[in-house]
Amino acid sequence: MRVRLSRIVAFGLGSGLMRPAPGTWGTLLAWLLWQPLAVVLAPLHQAVFLLAAFVLGVWACHRTGRDLGVPDHGGMVWDEMVAFWTVLWLIPGSAVAQAFGFLLFRLFDILKPPPIGYFDRKLKNGLGVMWDDLIAAFYTLLAFALYYRFMGG
Repeated sequence: MRVRLSRIVAFGLGSGLMRPAPGTWGTLLAWLLWQPLAVVLAPLHQAVFLLAAFVLGVWACHRTGRDLGVPDHGGMVWDEMVAFWTVLWLIPGSAVAQAFGFLLFRLFDILKPPPIGYFDRKLKNGLGVMWDDLIAAFYTLLAFALYYRFMGG
């Protein structure tokens, strides 16, 4: 495997090469990397970072998928990382909330309830790779919102 920026990004700085469950390893790395980012970046700068990471991911995942001949290779985990960063950006910063967010996000990403599975099957390019994980992040955030609305957080 030739070293290319697109592959380094798409494979989550190497975390996507870990087995088993590369998506979980990528999400764990995202959680670890978010901690210093949340401290040094103001919320607006975090939003800019997330947008830039998403755009970078669309490019990197598209290029890597094309190079490998597999549009959504299992080792490409940048999509999980950006989606989970989005969750971490919007949920409380406590370790308990973040752990619950991690579990919910992984559950939605693995089970792929509609329309996640649809987009996962139909969109075979960088945007498709990134998009289905953002929907899993949305479901995670929706679960948090419902919890806080009905349970009082």
